[in-house]
Amino acid sequence: MSEKDQETREKQKRSSKKAEAAGQKQDKKREAWREAVVEAVLFTMGESVELRQLAAAIQGDEKEARMAVEGLRQRYERGKRGIQIIELDGCYQMCTRVEYYDNLIRVAAAPKKHMLTDVALETLSIIAYKQPVTKLEIEKIRGVKSDHAVNRLVEYNLVQEVGRLDAPGRPALFATTEEFLRRFGIGSREELPDMDPVRAEEIRSEVEEELNLRLEEDGEQPEEDM
Repeated sequence: MSEKDQETREKQKRSSKKAEAAGQKQDKKREAWREAVVEAVLFTMGESVELRQLAAAIQGDEKEARMAVEGLRQRYERGKRGIQIIELDGCYQMCTRVEYYDNLIRVAAAPKKHMLTDVALETLSIIAYKQPVTKLEIEKIRGVKSDHAVNRLVEYNLVQEVGRLDAPGRPALFATTEEFLRRFGIGSREELPDMDPVRAEEIRSEVEEELNLRLEEDGEQPEEDM
């Protein structure tokens, strides 16, 4: 190879490296811009945002949006920031880290905490594991009227109406909300722990016993298994 050819080849290599470096720099700028857009959207919205909405914000597809939000979330994690990004049923939300709650209430009024009674917790458990479920189905399991408990859970934004059952009277169907997921620290309903079969049988026996006692108090005879 002649000296001239070698010089030409070296120039081509340098030019190629410069172009590659420029392309990488452009990609990093684009990535940083996407993360900044996602950060602005999540901060402004306050609530959970669907992936498709983030994709629209960055004028890209959902794959690019997921890469941007995950990159931003990892950056927050590495920096041990006071803000974190959580995923809720395929949606993303920016929120304060739980460990800094005590620090926050030193400069702000403590938020009102909704105390759940045993009745409300029992009703919420039934809805969580049976959803979507009607009040009548809840009452069959509990053996008592559950209007007040369900209404209180709706008031606390732990339960919501998600539709109507295609049956006479079109009864409302209830399911848990995103607030339920946040309150109990799970990312989706699939992460609910499996109910202990022994405990499930105990609950069933307790309900049957309670129903039989009520029937006897009303002067009725409990039906025997056929």
